[in-house]
Amino acid sequence: MPIGPARMPLFDHLGELRRRLTIIVVSVLVTAVVIYFATPTLIQFLLDPLREVMGDDAQLQVISVLGGFTIRFKVAFFFGMIICSPIIIWEIMAFFLPALKESERKWVVPTVAALVILFFFGMIFCYFVIEKAAFGWLLDQTNDFAQPIYNAEDYLDIFMKLEIGFGFAFELPLIIFYLSIFHIVPYSVFRSNWRYIYIGLMTVSGIITPDASPVTMLLMFGALIGLYEIALAVARQVVTRRDGKAALKWTREDYEEHEFDEE
Repeated sequence: MPIGPARMPLFDHLGELRRRLTIIVVSVLVTAVVIYFATPTLIQFLLDPLREVMGDDAQLQVISVLGGFTIRFKVAFFFGMIICSPIIIWEIMAFFLPALKESERKWVVPTVAALVILFFFGMIFCYFVIEKAAFGWLLDQTNDFAQPIYNAEDYLDIFMKLEIGFGFAFELPLIIFYLSIFHIVPYSVFRSNWRYIYIGLMTVSGIITPDASPVTMLLMFGALIGLYEIALAVARQVVTRRDGKAALKWTREDYEEHEFDEE
């Protein structure tokens, strides 16, 4: 898709932003309309990880006249967003692309690819690992004293929020990677302040998980720690190969001085 020039009047920039937002909105809406007719099958797919904890004979309940339509629309929009996520990410990146230097633009395509892959990986991880554990723990809190009613809207809302939350959470390695290799936050800062960062990750885990379940929060926390350490390991290799091992101890000022000397 075309990339606008770096220098444009304000209203041209706003027009470019409107054009890209229009592409995103139209893409998602058209996809959601097409998917709407397949939502009963997709809802069954979403519920597959929960069959064991709900029981094979459990049925979802819809408790309002508009409930069925609302649920189908939300599921269609959810899958529309997922399917169109490469378009959404590209249009956002392409809007800022003209502001980048020529040497920085080579990172755009790999960044878009990594963002999409990590987002899908986070959702897959949530689907196969998190959903069953989270809903199993939540139902255990009820089964000891009451028979749960499986409200379709509640179930699917929590399910989709977990999927989206984990999808975004798995973008963390890319953020850490770029902050490190460009020395915006030097590698040494990430490595020496790991205790505070771990506390921050635990806080983020508690905020992102929509079900307030300690099981979900701890699983999210464990995943984020693993991703954080992987990102730092990759950044370490890149920084060492590009700037030498001494660069791992650089401050931001050291990096700027190094860049000035090269110019």
